[in-house]
Amino acid sequence: MPMDGLTVGFAARELNRILQGGRVDKITQPERDAVILVIRAGSENHRLLLCASPNNARCHLTKGSFSNPLEPPALCMLMRKQLTGARVTGIRQVEGDRVIHVDLDAVNEMGDHVLRRLVLEIMGRHSNLMLLDENGRMLEAARHVSPDMSRVRQVQPGMTYLPPPSQGKLNPEDLTGEALYERLRALEPGRFSRSIADHITGLSRPAAEELAMRVLAPGDTWPEDLRTACDRLADLIHRLPDMADPRVLFNPDGTAEEVFAFPYFTRDLSAQKAYPTLSEAMEICFGSRDAKDRLNQKSASMLRTLKTHVERCEKKLAMQEEELASAERMEEYRMMGEAINANLYQLKKGMTEAVLPDWFSASGGEITVPLDIRLTPSQNAQKYFKKYQKARSARETAAVQKAKTLEELDYLEGMLLDLDKCTGESELEEIRQELVRTGYMKRVTNRRQQRQLPQSQPYRFRSADGIEILVGKNAAQNDRLTASAKPDEMWLHAKDMPGSHVIIRAEGEIPRDTLMQAAILAAWYSKGQRSSMVPIDYTRKKYVKKPSGAAPGKVIYTHHKTAYITAEEDDVRNIPVIS
Repeated sequence: MPMDGLTVGFAARELNRILQGGRVDKITQPERDAVILVIRAGSENHRLLLCASPNNARCHLTKGSFSNPLEPPALCMLMRKQLTGARVTGIRQVEGDRVIHVDLDAVNEMGDHVLRRLVLEIMGRHSNLMLLDENGRMLEAARHVSPDMSRVRQVQPGMTYLPPPSQGKLNPEDLTGEALYERLRALEPGRFSRSIADHITGLSRPAAEELAMRVLAPGDTWPEDLRTACDRLADLIHRLPDMADPRVLFNPDGTAEEVFAFPYFTRDLSAQKAYPTLSEAMEICFGSRDAKDRLNQKSASMLRTLKTHVERCEKKLAMQEEELASAERMEEYRMMGEAINANLYQLKKGMTEAVLPDWFSASGGEITVPLDIRLTPSQNAQKYFKKYQKARSARETAAVQKAKTLEELDYLEGMLLDLDKCTGESELEEIRQELVRTGYMKRVTNRRQQRQLPQSQPYRFRSADGIEILVGKNAAQNDRLTASAKPDEMWLHAKDMPGSHVIIRAEGEIPRDTLMQAAILAAWYSKGQRSSMVPIDYTRKKYVKKPSGAAPGKVIYTHHKTAYITAEEDDVRNIPVIS
């Protein structure tokens, strides 16, 4: 979820408290739409990230490492000239909206103190970062917007800055219950949360649902006493600055999903982790998203390749099934040939068909056999025997080809599943190498792309009994995971479908709860993720063998039992992740 006005307000207050009075010592621009200001404040160096990314626009202090371009962009060069040595005089949110002003006291070339303002607009694909002078004139921006791009609002150096168009909503900073009541009283009763999101600046749907839940009676969607509810909501919004308690909501696989400035009771509290500052929480959440976005960009070509080959396999499979269906007539051809041979004395050349006894029918019926008038009866029989042999050969060939196609389709779907589970560049590179090995992708010759990456690691979970459970993320990991397991450790895998190898790091008797949780993970991280009653085979690792020359992740196993599992997301979320 992108930052809403509520979160922006908390971020601005936190940053102002830490950075006000600090001096700008260094400026870098790692991305086209992101700058980092190193600010010395309170005897410490702080790195302020201002990011106008369309997907992940935000502002917070960062400890992350960023690669900078060899040539600084124009915005960075101008900011260094204008802002190096400047003092932060204030950081504030503008009228409860997703806009932040960073005001700085700078010294110009004449030695005079002048106002410089950084404006960060967090507006999805319209997000932008601009540097203004003391008169509100734009000196530079991360994104230029020409009249061809927008008739409403242009962004060009030299133009006077205009704030985003007003939506006519109420400013939460000076909100009163009376003003809100006047807006809502004429509405038909509906969802209170949706109505306040439509009439108060900066409230996202999740934030509005949380605030509505706190002022409404349990189970209500619209207040019985609207005026009282509006008064309570206005009071709650004014008390929010004192409720700061940053949280990050995590997914079952341990990835960060959303950041909240305070606990959201409308979301799973057990999946929310507290952090000392909003900056730390935002770095965890948005850093995870940035990494995911980078992975998505780098995996796009692999995804296209795999989907293309899956489509080809599906078309090939349909053709092979048609061939098999047509080959089913082969027995009919043989019976017609046998019937002709058994009745040669009754037939003559020039006949168009013959009704003959059906020797293969249990009821002793008759069979109508079409004949070629140009051929003798014996030649007609041979024609049917040839058609029989051809159909039989076609069936055998099509059956072999169908088996190969199904095997290839199974492999490709497994690779798609691995790609979906990918959480790091190391895993992505292992998948790429596997696709190169099998000929689906060309080997990379660019040296920069051949840099050594650390070996990827599996998911690690802790069962209810305190036992570690490991889950492979791709075929290469599955091989390493199973090979490194001890002989008496338990191995699990979804039956007859692509999925992760799962290892329970314990020998001897496995507690039932641990076995069940491992089976849930095996079902969740398989092609049957959202299916019911997914068969999960489990056996000791000593009964799992990898055939010589088998593809990565491919094994055979014996002495197994099968559990049927329906894995719900909440079940997976309740299994603690070991970081």
